[in-house]
Amino acid sequence: MAKVTMPQLGESVAEGTVGKWLKKPGDSVARNEALLEVITDKVNAEVPSPFEGVLREILVQEGQTVPYNAEIAVIEEVAGAGDASRGAGSAVAKAAATGSPAAAKPPAAAPAATTPPAVAPATVALPRPAPLPIKPVAPNPALVPVMQVEPPPGNGNPDARMTPAVRRMLREHGLTPVQVVGTGHAGRITREDVLAVVERHRSGGAVTGRGAATGRELATGRGAATAAAPAAVAAGQAAVSWPAPQAPGVGVASHAPGLAPSAPSAPPPSPAVTWEAGQDEVLVPHSQMRRGIAAQMTRAATVPVAHSTFEADMTGVVNLRASVGGAYRAREGAGLSFLPFVVKAVVEGLMVNPDLNAHYTEGGLLRKRRINIGIAIAVDNGLIVPVIHDADQLSINGINRTVQDLAARARANKLRLEDLQGGTFTIDNTGWFGSVLTVPIINAPEVCILTTEAVVKRPVVRETPDGDVIAIRSMMNLVAGYDHRATDGAQVGRFVRDVICQLEAVGPDTPIY
Repeated sequence: MAKVTMPQLGESVAEGTVGKWLKKPGDSVARNEALLEVITDKVNAEVPSPFEGVLREILVQEGQTVPYNAEIAVIEEVAGAGDASRGAGSAVAKAAATGSPAAAKPPAAAPAATTPPAVAPATVALPRPAPLPIKPVAPNPALVPVMQVEPPPGNGNPDARMTPAVRRMLREHGLTPVQVVGTGHAGRITREDVLAVVERHRSGGAVTGRGAATGRELATGRGAATAAAPAAVAAGQAAVSWPAPQAPGVGVASHAPGLAPSAPSAPPPSPAVTWEAGQDEVLVPHSQMRRGIAAQMTRAATVPVAHSTFEADMTGVVNLRASVGGAYRAREGAGLSFLPFVVKAVVEGLMVNPDLNAHYTEGGLLRKRRINIGIAIAVDNGLIVPVIHDADQLSINGINRTVQDLAARARANKLRLEDLQGGTFTIDNTGWFGSVLTVPIINAPEVCILTTEAVVKRPVVRETPDGDVIAIRSMMNLVAGYDHRATDGAQVGRFVRDVICQLEAVGPDTPIY
């Protein structure tokens, strides 16, 4: 019998609530098949089974909250499952049954079938390969041929269930659940369903033209540069557009991390309260998300955080948005805020200041090889920080599309567990609400957080060959909060100056794809 335990659903999550069991006692369950739904203060997530076998007993009922690593179920494993030597023998036997050459020539070093190995084979965890140093390059419309991309069929179920491994496959191939018809139980999408769609579109010529973009490039936006382009590209014009700057007073809406820049949404209404005669106060219970936020903020309050404020000249970014018109929106179906530019600049800054892409531990500074940027997103009565994984491999357009997707699913309560894991640095986009100076609370154990404030026009003194002049510039404040145990003001200052240099270097020729 194997015990299933409550997994730790995030570095700052200490417990989980069983929302729904997807299997009942007596059901067979495959390894990595969804076993139950767990609710945390951050996300509702499906938990895959760590074993293959039969679910014999459920130890924690729906609605119960238990700490991570607590036993929640018992699975009777399939005989021989997980035994490496028997697994190898089964593979040889299967090859023999199918007439494979492997049956006639077994490995010379294999022990006799009747002699069990004296020591169980060790399991070696291989390190994750380093992400490829892909840099987005602006395509030349005169040289890159226009390709026709035929999208996969869209008759699938957007809410279909699947394991985390299948979700990862969808992202790697640039697919969404609606593009894959699930053949598993109750319409569940399986690994074979995804591979069938990928193979069908590879063999069927779904992408035509020299230099066809891969599924991952299309998913991240890097391949979108060579997809079917509007007439503006054919004419040699920039295929990029942002909405025109809004009138003063509502301009902060363009700083939103959400879908398309629009007027700031009104705060969600508070629940209606029925007051009884003589009643002067009422207790509103905390939601699970609010309790989780309180716990994380309490932990963060023990961190000695210092703050530094800087200002960046965003005039180049603003002018780029104003100059390219509506082509980007027509092509991508959504506008582009300032946030992707900031994320891209932060990524470049972290690459030359790696000690800030790290977690603080008592034993030392735990540097992170991958650059995973958390984006603080306001939801109804709470805050959530989904993560842009491997942001250093995304173009500005790829970052924008990822932020839009995360924001939409965060507000629809459809984030996945992996969307909230692995963050190495956090950006808090408080400028969405019109703020000009925020003192952020660090997202421990990360060592640095950066807030982006509203972009506002201000008179600024500029030096010219003819002397100092006063110019109207679009300025934005940046506030860095940092763990003073892990770093100091000088190092953070160098990092933010690198970020500002990247932002102020934006011009008409800045690549978006």
